[in-house]
Amino acid sequence: MRLTEKAGLELVNLRGELASTGFSAAVRQILGLELPATPNTVVSGTDYRALWLGPDEWLLQSTSPCTPGAERMLRPLIGTELAAVVDVSSGYTVLELTGARVREVLRKGCPLDVHPHVFGIGQCAQSHFFKAAILLRPAAPDAYELIVRRSFADYTARMLLDAADE
Repeated sequence: MRLTEKAGLELVNLRGELASTGFSAAVRQILGLELPATPNTVVSGTDYRALWLGPDEWLLQSTSPCTPGAERMLRPLIGTELAAVVDVSSGYTVLELTGARVREVLRKGCPLDVHPHVFGIGQCAQSHFFKAAILLRPAAPDAYELIVRRSFADYTARMLLDAADE
């Protein structure tokens, strides 16, 4: 098993009405993707991916390290919409867990069924790993990303390493 921090990724919390053409058009223009409407799904574009958090809430994640800019670019375009866009990059980090037995490690502290037939690439879910709230996303057949509050990152990493010790 391998645990790495994917440092420098931009994370933006976005709220708005998906049915609003102005809101959807702004996201499409700036990010080059459609926001997912299906619960617990992920839509990936070239530079960003959008993770569904709720009927009117998404987490935007850059696909590679970058200087935060999505909030600054989106804000003027959604200014007249009933929407909110907040850069949360400094409050969260992304941990990537890879390896042949990654699902066994996750099962020790996360109640989700992470079997690939149930929870696969293109999906995401909010849950917890032991006592830390996480947003979990399968990134590859044997790789998962855990988005966690920065204040819980050390705890989460230590619990992942402890769970992998066997």
